[in-house]
Amino acid sequence: MLDVRRMQVLRAVVSGGSISSAAANLGYTPSAISQQIATLEREAGTPLLEKAGRGVRPTPAGRLLAERATELAGLLADAEAELADLRAGRTGLLRLRYFNTAGVGLIPPAVAKFRAEHPEVRLELKMIDEGILGEVATGEADLAVIVVGREVPRARGVRVEHLVDDPYQVVLPQGHPLCEQQELDLVQLAAESWVLGEALGGGPCAESQREAFDAAGFTPRVALETGGDYSAQGFVAAGLGVGLQPRLALGVLHPGVVVRPLRHPEPVRRLHVAIRETVAAQPATRALLAALAGVARA
Repeated sequence: MLDVRRMQVLRAVVSGGSISSAAANLGYTPSAISQQIATLEREAGTPLLEKAGRGVRPTPAGRLLAERATELAGLLADAEAELADLRAGRTGLLRLRYFNTAGVGLIPPAVAKFRAEHPEVRLELKMIDEGILGEVATGEADLAVIVVGREVPRARGVRVEHLVDDPYQVVLPQGHPLCEQQELDLVQLAAESWVLGEALGGGPCAESQREAFDAAGFTPRVALETGGDYSAQGFVAAGLGVGLQPRLALGVLHPGVVVRPLRHPEPVRRLHVAIRETVAAQPATRALLAALAGVARA
């Protein structure tokens, strides 16, 4: 296999026209230059230099390798510049995954902020509902916004950082008597029928809702389970019950509903970001995390 450093020595000999000039330019002895050339000729399997008066000139093979050495020097310089940009967060690719409702009030403004500050960094965005942490663990994604229950999930090569506690709010139909209050205790809704996204089944979102209902001392009477937050608002507006939705999912409101914050207790879903360890320290990664955190806290 050809050695790139020896090719650069050959390039210096061909450019200077002699072993001695290359030695002077590179800071080596003529003997060291000759040894490098002899080793490169053995690697190439053919002579690379021939006598020309008091100096040397390249053979066709020597001219080829000297030209390729020049090209390699340019490629290495480009690679070093690109690597410096990547380390400084000026370029690169980040692959971000997120769940459905995060795509309403969190991801769009955070991505807009990040792109305004880092226009040369490419973002690959993908919404998935299942296996989102697995994509980070297998290297298919760099970051993922996830909902965490009581136990923070762990995976090899993945760092999980807290992002924000996103409070749930109650969604009431227009004209409901409780619309007159600006804030509600959860127990005030004990007698209501409910339109819920997961109907207190499995998953961290249902877990946090169930904890809140248990703390308020009642089990909700579920009239309808629906997967979509906006469609759930439609059923609430139609009078089928009241709803419970996270604040970050309420960027778009049905005209027939009113939203009020809850207390005693305030249900929350715990949002975290899973990050591949290999990209966690990169400036672009930290900048994207800062954008997500800034929007989440706003």
